[in-house]
Amino acid sequence: MTLDDRLQAVVPERFEELASAVRFGQFVSVGAVGAVFDVTTLVLLTQVAGLSAAIANVASIETAILVMFAVNEHWTFAGEGAMDVRSVGRRLLRSHLVRAGGSTIQYVLFVAVFYTVTVDLAVAGVDLWLVVVKGGAIGVAMLVNYVFESLFTWRVHHDDPGE
Repeated sequence: MTLDDRLQAVVPERFEELASAVRFGQFVSVGAVGAVFDVTTLVLLTQVAGLSAAIANVASIETAILVMFAVNEHWTFAGEGAMDVRSVGRRLLRSHLVRAGGSTIQYVLFVAVFYTVTVDLAVAGVDLWLVVVKGGAIGVAMLVNYVFESLFTWRVHHDDPGE
């Protein structure tokens, strides 16, 4: 019995598309792009603009969401829905609603760890502890986002994905 056969025996048909290694790889690649935008925005807003990490984190998350939606829309989930303005707008709204869960998890983990665990990890005047904590929170949120984006934003489990 192959791995695919074993997965099909365990994973309900509705969720088979989640087990796509290619799609998951694309999603992780897009997530890496989003993480670069997320962390860069966070570092710039805290280290250059002087905003608190909690406030800058909100702006960095939103920046990453918009970048990742655009890339996912045209690569990871290309062909999963209509491309008219209204359909794309609905998917963008659904993406924000769906990512609210992952974003909340990321935000809470980041704030809880960054403000309760103090590690002096500065290099060239940049607080790398900020980057380490952010990276860990992004990783956890990415898994949540993959499942819910796949099922609700692009509806990969439907025969006719629609919008």
